[in-house]
Amino acid sequence: MSKLFVVGLGPGESSQLTGAARAALEQADLLCGYTTYIQLARAVCPDTPTLSTPMTQEIQRCRMALDAAAKGQTVAMVCSGDAGVYGMAGPILQLAPEYPGVDIEVIPGVTAALSGAAVLGAPLANDFCVISLSDLLTPWPVIERRLDAAARGDFSICLYNPASRRRTGHLRRACDILLGTRRPDTVCGWVKNIGREGQQSRVLTLAELRGETLDMFTTVFIGSDSTRVIDGRMVTPRGYEAKQ
Repeated sequence: MSKLFVVGLGPGESSQLTGAARAALEQADLLCGYTTYIQLARAVCPDTPTLSTPMTQEIQRCRMALDAAAKGQTVAMVCSGDAGVYGMAGPILQLAPEYPGVDIEVIPGVTAALSGAAVLGAPLANDFCVISLSDLLTPWPVIERRLDAAARGDFSICLYNPASRRRTGHLRRACDILLGTRRPDTVCGWVKNIGREGQQSRVLTLAELRGETLDMFTTVFIGSDSTRVIDGRMVTPRGYEAKQ
């Protein structure tokens, strides 16, 4: 049976690639993915042939991978972070019924919520939500409702895709929604280029976050009411102290 791996590369550095992901890449006859992610995979498999498409051509990319696998190649569709979190596992599996002869295996990776949280400390140590601010595929009113619900539920919140060249005001609008429920001094943080060259991070308040200029390579963390700064790190208590 033909084989298609959907591989989460994690943050990007080969040292943070899982063993299963590395094994899948090494088995592949062909790497398929968005141009930037192909470059990350080349650190492990520099000589493996590749197929890539630009942003917004995700379905075409998935069909290219499935077509190649259906012809007998072992294909690795690569994604940053985790393949199932804003990655290609979903569309690949949606198209899978059209390719009954292709065996699909999803290989997990470390998503930005987890790798970024590790840089900042432990902001997601209790219940949390992950929300993308990109309205390319999700209408903005839906994003607004999710932000408001997460804020009212006192979840720690991780924001993907806080801004782009086209979406310059979405983070400010998101902060305005959160400020309707959260205190201005709520502990927040952001991490840019997680696990890659040029990594940067900052711990700040929600009021300060509203004025930040960030980009698509940045992941944002908004603490819950209990999140605090300990030795410069974001920490959301799990509640163990009360049991001691």
